[in-house]
Amino acid sequence: MRIKTYTPKPAEIEREWFVVDAKDQTLGRLATQIAVLLRGKHKPIFAPHMDVGDFVIVVNANKIRVTGDKMETKMYYRHSGYPSGLKAISLRDQLARYPDRVIRSAVRGMLPKNSLGRQQLKKLKIYATATHPHEAQRPKTYEL
Repeated sequence: MRIKTYTPKPAEIEREWFVVDAKDQTLGRLATQIAVLLRGKHKPIFAPHMDVGDFVIVVNANKIRVTGDKMETKMYYRHSGYPSGLKAISLRDQLARYPDRVIRSAVRGMLPKNSLGRQQLKKLKIYATATHPHEAQRPKTYEL
């Protein structure tokens, strides 16, 4: 008996648009739900080697919550490539300046670390306020 890997045909893949309100949501729990939608794990045609996921619009990114004292202790690092070019910024400062990067970083860590994960991350749209320019796609509200 041989079990074959199921591969959905491109015509079978139907992508939907979902709006997720991040207001008062915990960062990690929100990121896992977004990663599931981006990968398509909520669909019966899920295949781990293909991008069958949906588009996700996140609004109110600057109003997320974190538990404990992560606002001061959690740091985000980047390096310029030059000697002593390491920059560190706390979660509180990152949320004040670039709230979209906080959620994008958390979701990126939950996606595959290859070209498939990069392709899935492109379907994530994050906005700091409650408005977004994707009304033409008729997105559905996703309840967490």
